Amino acid sequence: MIKDVLSRPWLEDFVSQKGKKPDVIVGKIRNESYEHISVETFIQDLARALTNSGKVNFVAGKSEREQIREERLDQAQHASEESAKRPGQEAGADFMLIGTINSILDESGGKKVVSYQVDLQLVDMETNRKVWFGQKKIKKLLTRKRVTF
Repeated sequence: MIKDVLSRPWLEDFVSQKGKKPDVIVGKIRNESYEHISVETFIQDLARALTNSGKVNFVAGKSEREQIREERLDQAQHASEESAKRPGQEAGADFMLIGTINSILDESGGKKVVSYQVDLQLVDMETNRKVWFGQKKIKKLLTRKRVTF
């Protein structure tokens, strides 16, 4: 999915219009499956892959920003003027990545197959235009070992 999002026209269009790499943030990615799936781990994997591509900048999420802002306030009181970081210099996101994780359980003839589907969308923060849609499907066969006595 990362290769797909980075190979689509939205990226080249943005860079040619703005003359810089886009700043991206991950919004809500909802787990709508019946299983516990660590959405935070999934988000961190997306952020790492996007950042390491070198094609986009990644900005901190809401909870991270709150923590950083607290630190800046602390620096304003306790750090030297030369080293304290000024407020109001944060980069605003150009695009937000949002989506869902779903799963479907199919049972037939004693076999169980779980189909997972990840749907992601990249949304332009200024216009609310959806500039990319991605989807990944994975199937997993569940087998149960039979216990005999």
